[in-house]
Amino acid sequence: MQALADIYKQFETKTSDYKKDAACEKSCGFCCKEAGKIDITTLEGMVIRKAMKGFSRPRQKTLTKLFQQEIKKRENKVMAACPFLMKNTACMIYDVRPFSCRRIYSNHICSSKNPAVVNRQVMEAAGQSIKQLQQLDINGYSGHLSYIVYMLSIPAFLNTYTQNEFKPEEIMEFGKAHEIVINKLMG
Repeated sequence: MQALADIYKQFETKTSDYKKDAACEKSCGFCCKEAGKIDITTLEGMVIRKAMKGFSRPRQKTLTKLFQQEIKKRENKVMAACPFLMKNTACMIYDVRPFSCRRIYSNHICSSKNPAVVNRQVMEAAGQSIKQLQQLDINGYSGHLSYIVYMLSIPAFLNTYTQNEFKPEEIMEFGKAHEIVINKLMG
């Protein structure tokens, strides 16, 4: 977990000068509704699951339903807002948000006709950080937040992952259908 935090911090340090003029402000939420694909690693999914355990039972049940709805929408190629986005456009898991969320910013106020503009150097640094995250989680997977959190809710998969075993055949069908990648092969 500390190595994960270190990767996040290194990225922030490398890119802070480029992000000084970002138009993003607290509770904007545009990217949380319009970005499309928030990819995470299974390690980041574990951090998110741990945070979710601290939520009230009703909130956990609501999130489970939202994840199920988002998965169905995505399978039907329909855009869906992040399940962690609250009605006031604040993020429920801001402190443990995944790298995909940490790297998003824009040099101007975004709209559907005027998407985010990100500095090239920030994108290059993000690419390097993603490689580091995948190497850190070498026996894990990367894919959309909803799919990874769903996979981690399956006891057999969770057990395989927490035992640091590598059994891609267990998720092959689901993985191919949902664009889940094997971190070990991303080297």
